[in-house]
Amino acid sequence: MGVFLSYIFLGLSLAAPLGPINAAQIDQGIKNGFFHSWIIGLGSLVAELLYILAVFFGVIHFLEIPFMKTFLWSFGAFVLIYTGFESIASSQKLEINHSRNKDPLKKTFVSGFLLSISNPLSILFWLGIYGSVLANTITRYDQFHLVLYGAAIIIGLMIWDVTMAFVSSGFRRFLNTRTLKGISVLSGFCMFGFAGYFGYQAVKLLFHL
Repeated sequence: MGVFLSYIFLGLSLAAPLGPINAAQIDQGIKNGFFHSWIIGLGSLVAELLYILAVFFGVIHFLEIPFMKTFLWSFGAFVLIYTGFESIASSQKLEINHSRNKDPLKKTFVSGFLLSISNPLSILFWLGIYGSVLANTITRYDQFHLVLYGAAIIIGLMIWDVTMAFVSSGFRRFLNTRTLKGISVLSGFCMFGFAGYFGYQAVKLLFHL
């Protein structure tokens, strides 16, 4: 049981570092409430699950090809720029009104999925972290425990997503409209910052800098 809990904590620690998904969850929670924040995290979780399966079956090495890495850095920058512009543009219409129209949950889910699946840092992250954990687990446990501890990591990721949704949506009640707009704009510029980094990495790979 102690080992299982340690893998749950590993999942929590993997999800905790501030990145595009956490920024998007905070933005959605403050603007649209718990479910939108949770759904964008759920979309990210599905993408992360695909990466876990890719590491498990060895497909991840295909994504290390220079052309694929350049494409993913470029596509990730595009997704982040689009999401950042959308966050800033929607902030101008933002009001503290729980009955107002919100983005469809399906669109929010797709945004979370695209933000995560197009993030090359996720590839390096899961290859480095989960790959080493998997290698260690294979040598010590049977296939049943391998699946069990993989599920524990996913549970940790889910706990973090729910926590982020609760915190961001709960924090929303204590903010006025002007502050909400400011946070939404700041979130958009954070996305631009990540996009700039992604674009720089794509240029480095493309021109062998």
